[in-house]
Amino acid sequence: MGDTQHCLVPNCSNKTYAPAGTGVACKAHFLDFLKWRRKKGAQMFSKYAAMTMPERDVVATEWAKAVAVE
Repeated sequence: MGDTQHCLVPNCSNKTYAPAGTGVACKAHFLDFLKWRRKKGAQMFSKYAAMTMPERDVVATEWAKAVAVE
């Protein structure tokens, strides 16, 4: 994760931390992404692990639309 990448959440300028699909999220948003997936159901973690990157991108994009930047 280089300095040229930014958090997947629009208008977030925090330092990148971990992957969310083929994009990356800052630490706070990555943890929020994990919580969001957990709320989607216990099977989401197993399903997400088996997804291709394009499929993960769809999930990450759905999540990013629901996130508010503080």
